[in-house]
Amino acid sequence: MSIFRNKTVWITGASSGIGEHLAEQFALEGAKVIISSHEPEELERVKQKLEPVSKEVYPVEFNLGDPDAVQAAADHVLKEFDGVDVLMNNGGISQRSLVAETPVELDRKIMEIDYFAGVILAKAVLPGMIERQEGWFGVTSTIAGKFGFPMRSAYSAAKHALFGFYESLLAENHRFGIRVTMFSPGRVRTNISLNAVDKEGKARGVMDPGQAGGISPERCAKIMVRSLKRGRRDVLIGGKELGMVYIYKYVRKLYYKMARKLSPY
Repeated sequence: MSIFRNKTVWITGASSGIGEHLAEQFALEGAKVIISSHEPEELERVKQKLEPVSKEVYPVEFNLGDPDAVQAAADHVLKEFDGVDVLMNNGGISQRSLVAETPVELDRKIMEIDYFAGVILAKAVLPGMIERQEGWFGVTSTIAGKFGFPMRSAYSAAKHALFGFYESLLAENHRFGIRVTMFSPGRVRTNISLNAVDKEGKARGVMDPGQAGGISPERCAKIMVRSLKRGRRDVLIGGKELGMVYIYKYVRKLYYKMARKLSPY
């Protein structure tokens, strides 16, 4: 029997890409799945897609960039579902703009979506997990959360911040049966580069060539769920691009040389 059977799993960014396939994987595991994003029509599509697998898929629509809406969604979920066993903080937004041309308002927007929204949700569900002496946090970061990368300053900063927050959360709450798994995908064929914002805060609308050749979101989601079941805490997902993580960790001087020459796409 799956460890997620009859557990309540809440997934943000679930209307497409990795989040959509996470919903499918957890449904196959027999979980009660709450799917969230700011796209109600797409959430309904995902729900209908999963109906042959599970009748317990529940859309909860809200915008990660609106702190009040995030808190209201958390209050609603806790009231309707009597707690969350697994929170998959997966939703987010990327950027493609230089530090010198990015207004601080855009930095704040990206931090709100990629960092603070997940913090609000984590703080909302954590007390119930502590009370039940069990809970999981699955957090979608990126390899750009391990090192800096051109044209992703705010995005990289937000993903770095996730590591600091969840490592602290785990250190404080491990004794209560709380688990944290940080996921750092490299190139995955999703819409994240299409939706990445430029210096004016508009969707760029272009798929990065490297990302187009990345792994499928379905494969990524399968690796994520399998890693949770195995109790892993820090998971790299992708192809040869993951080599940059090891170069940064072990040959820092070479990383700095390479970073200055890297294609931002």
